Amino acid sequence: MDGMQHYDVIVIGSGPAGQRAAIQAAKSGKRVALMEKQREIGGVCINTGTIPSKTMREAVLRLSGYNSIDGPNYGLKDKVTMADLAFRVQHVIKTEVDVAEAQLTRNGIELVYGTASFENPQTVRVQSARGVADYTADIFIVAVGTKPATSPKVPLNNRNILNSDQILEMPELPKTLIVVGGGVIGVEYTCMFAVLGVRVILVEKRSRLLDFADAEIVEALSYHLRDRRVIMRLGEEVQSVEETPDGKVVANLESNKKISGDTLLYAVGRVGNIDELNLAAAGIASDSRGRIPVDSDYRTCQPHIFAVGDVIGFPSLASVSMEQGRIAAARALGLPVHSNPANYPFGIYSIPEISFLGKTEEQLTQEDAPYEVGIAYYREIARGQIRGDTTGRLKLIFHRETKELLGIHIIGDGAAELLHIGQAVFILKGTVEYFVDVVFNYPTLAECYKSAAFNGLNKLANL
Repeated sequence: MDGMQHYDVIVIGSGPAGQRAAIQAAKSGKRVALMEKQREIGGVCINTGTIPSKTMREAVLRLSGYNSIDGPNYGLKDKVTMADLAFRVQHVIKTEVDVAEAQLTRNGIELVYGTASFENPQTVRVQSARGVADYTADIFIVAVGTKPATSPKVPLNNRNILNSDQILEMPELPKTLIVVGGGVIGVEYTCMFAVLGVRVILVEKRSRLLDFADAEIVEALSYHLRDRRVIMRLGEEVQSVEETPDGKVVANLESNKKISGDTLLYAVGRVGNIDELNLAAAGIASDSRGRIPVDSDYRTCQPHIFAVGDVIGFPSLASVSMEQGRIAAARALGLPVHSNPANYPFGIYSIPEISFLGKTEEQLTQEDAPYEVGIAYYREIARGQIRGDTTGRLKLIFHRETKELLGIHIIGDGAAELLHIGQAVFILKGTVEYFVDVVFNYPTLAECYKSAAFNGLNKLANL
């Protein structure tokens, strides 16, 4: 083909990972093209996943009167509609897209809309409404993200049997919702709908929710879910799902149980969005879940092709994907960049939210590490009472001899923000004694650090 365009760097996918990769490459003076097959940039993060679900969560908390000082307000619940939630979400999405586009344009990044597929390791072909064009590059960064996994057992109909991409298209709030899958997405939506007064039945084939998080914290979350009338079917697997003539949904479980509801949300895992990418032509293989194997520099088996973000698998967090994009672009261009995945935080936007960093008690127990734990309870902190969150807690895990922080685990209002105080101490190799000697604003949730530190050190003193 004539007029084939050449770029220094081509990034495929404009989600958090792709955007950061493109910007890092552009800041390094390279000619960059960013390819996106959807009409809007931002990927799953802005358009269907992170931003919509967190905006919806915020709307749910406000509209339901959750955490009002008088305790939960039962009057508001009846009036909340799916339209109320969707309206707020669309507003935030539009702003986020505009902000991202402005940043890309400002950095001279060429946005190419259309579906990209490899012709060979050096060339991608992009198909769009305007036709077909070929592009070559010295470096490719694949950031195509994921899509919800499908199952022959679950006949999605975009009406009352849905996946997480379709949630805002629900015509109305169901009275009863069956959620299949107790991972992050399943748990977050379970919490939101439960707070809105929907009866939720959560089915998860593992024996516990969120098995990468600290057991005590997940235990606390499970207590909250049960308190909101959520029925948890752990260790159960769905055999088949059907719609009944009266428009209800029935999930048949392997254990011969039957669960009936108005709507079913299928939230079991996500798979790499690689169907149209033609990775084979680039000489790259993916695994059974569409994930692309990479080394610690995010390089694939082709030295000039990198992959970042959810398409490479765990942890599939927008925050981490951004960092991976930046690092991959820097490493591809030979720039110095330092980042340690052991220091990456987790934020789970359940209600109440959970955030953590470092090791869990289970991991440390397996390693035979001599550790001690300090816990602070929101109900004993003035700000916790003021905010009306009396069930939150913050847990510090530290080494018994060196007092070095080993893990920070928080459940409660503001957990994802609060974590970063501990993160700084953790990364700078501080000890739990730091919190004893420092003064925190009063009243704040941050005081939990001081309270937890005293609690843990007092246990040592009593030994």
